[in-house]
Amino acid sequence: MSTSDLGQLESQLLKDIAAATDLAALDGVRVGALGKSGSVSGLMAQIGKQPPESRKAFGAAINAVKSAVQAALDERKASLEAAAVDARLASERADVTLPVRLGPLGEGRIHPVSQVFDEVAEIFADMGFSVAEGPDIETDDLNFTRLNIPPEHPARQEHDTFYLNHSGEGARMLLRTHTSPVQIRTMMSQKPPIRIIAPGRVYRCDSDQTHTPMFHQIEGLVIDETTHMGHLKWVLEEFAKAFFEVDDVKMRFRASHFPFTEPSMEVDIDAAAIGKPGRWLEILGSGMVHPNVIRNCGLDPERYQGFAFGMGLDRIAMLKYGIPDLRDMFAADLRWMRHYGFNALDLPTISGGAAG
Repeated sequence: MSTSDLGQLESQLLKDIAAATDLAALDGVRVGALGKSGSVSGLMAQIGKQPPESRKAFGAAINAVKSAVQAALDERKASLEAAAVDARLASERADVTLPVRLGPLGEGRIHPVSQVFDEVAEIFADMGFSVAEGPDIETDDLNFTRLNIPPEHPARQEHDTFYLNHSGEGARMLLRTHTSPVQIRTMMSQKPPIRIIAPGRVYRCDSDQTHTPMFHQIEGLVIDETTHMGHLKWVLEEFAKAFFEVDDVKMRFRASHFPFTEPSMEVDIDAAAIGKPGRWLEILGSGMVHPNVIRNCGLDPERYQGFAFGMGLDRIAMLKYGIPDLRDMFAADLRWMRHYGFNALDLPTISGGAAG
């Protein structure tokens, strides 16, 4: 190929490069010139076939064409890439005044009951309590009899308890009405000292603004040889201060009656703990474990004693976070969850406050 032919080839390739309107068209010109079967690559393969006296000059001329074409390709590519960025900037404008879309991870919320369970568990863990669990379906024996609840007690009637169909054979089964059977199971399987909390779902035939057929409860149990009423009052006072995040709380212990404790007490707190001074709020029931309960679990009541307490997780969540209707907690309303729910990273800690 003569020098003039090489000049024409170079000129044509430079025109094709300049005429490319996008990166895809430019890459087509590159492949046609410098690809394995390209026009310039084909000439490079002919260098070895030239006479020795003209081989050097022929190779230099082709390399000059190749360099010129490569330089033009690089320049045109940079120009087209810059134009593409400018076009995107012109068409994909972002309005920085719009609110940030957090996405699913930011939109998700922890239910107040789950949050309160973590808060309560954190507080009692700091006092040395461990978590014990049991089944939702229990026997009549563990739910009532071993807890010293007599056969004629109203709680054992069908208008208050969900019983399962019974064929007359074996133990009568029911949906547990409290988490107290977990206490019984623990005392029957574990030797004192015992210090546990028992959280979980419980079921009763009741439904109104402050009651639902299924709700959440947490109970505590301490059994050893030296525990007395003073320990119970201290534990409940420390819990109330930590949970409601106040330095001091006024508590009132009212005499009551529960078949499984003797003496028994209802516990009220001054509503100043939730910013509403001037009235008392009932938050839980408690008492010293009845000797019959200890005996029913195979322990010696002359040697062992202890205390127990129980409270509704839903109720104390309503008190702390100002939730007016218990039924809304189970309505699966996303608007309600966005208002009352907690961020997934808002983990309860003792040092940082119960609510994190």
